[in-house]
Amino acid sequence: MALERDGDGYLMSMADWSEDVMHEMAKADDYELTPEKIEQIMKAREYYDENSTVPAIRVFAKFIGMDKKDMFKMWLTGPMKPITKYGGLPKPTGCV
Repeated sequence: MALERDGDGYLMSMADWSEDVMHEMAKADDYELTPEKIEQIMKAREYYDENSTVPAIRVFAKFIGMDKKDMFKMWLTGPMKPITKYGGLPKPTGCV
């Protein structure tokens, strides 16, 4: 299945997202999704469903009860970018 993604690898349509698509995108990017990362992606989707917005990292860290520094260590980058990308959510704005 060919997914339409933009230059940064985000889905062109949020409606295309599913858990299978998430795994397919990560595989195509040679990116490993651990169960803990998948759990955070699902929490971000839950947050988005409730608030219609992608949370800032500090808001999201508080939402899931995790220290922001630990999130950066786990994701090895700004956590919200891969979380939103593989979660089929819009690109985060501001500090990622």
